[in-house]
Amino acid sequence: MKLTVPFVLASRSPRRRRLLERIGMRFEVDASDVDEDLPDGRSPDELVRALAERKARIVAPRHVDALIMGADTVVVFEGSVLGKPADPREAAEMLHRLSEATHTVYTGIALVHPATNRTVSAYESTRVTFGPLDPDEIAAYVSSGSPMDKAGGYGIQDDRGALFVRRIEGDYYNVVGLPLHRFYRMMKRDFSDLLACDYLA
Repeated sequence: MKLTVPFVLASRSPRRRRLLERIGMRFEVDASDVDEDLPDGRSPDELVRALAERKARIVAPRHVDALIMGADTVVVFEGSVLGKPADPREAAEMLHRLSEATHTVYTGIALVHPATNRTVSAYESTRVTFGPLDPDEIAAYVSSGSPMDKAGGYGIQDDRGALFVRRIEGDYYNVVGLPLHRFYRMMKRDFSDLLACDYLA
């Protein structure tokens, strides 16, 4: 997918970068360091959309001619929002909670085009069910360091994290961190004027 304007990813996530590269996007990374604390009481979909928009808006003044994308992913389990673990102990606790249970992954996407004062946001949700995890499996995964930069303390694309997942209901790429179909539909619906003639060229 090609654009007629620069595209900026306001995220340092290597997984989002790889997914954009997979669909042929040319882009610049300008990661936003934002405060991810928001007032309590927001639903998970409102939370991820608000954070995604905040990330995009922070970097927008530096790229006034570009289309900027912010994204945010959280895991919700039994009404609790699980972000990135603060330390290995918290990562292990998250994985213990998710063992033999179903949780929901929410990813919000925000697209900001300063030149035309347009902001659009959306979200995707996917249900993920884990098989049983024993303490040794959890300890080995945590010691690898992989859980530390991932919402819920795991990555479905990891060599070990992939083995924990028994079933998913919804968009796999949403669990990785960027729902590609949702992103594509947003681009076609809201920013078709910025796309090259052939959407998939």
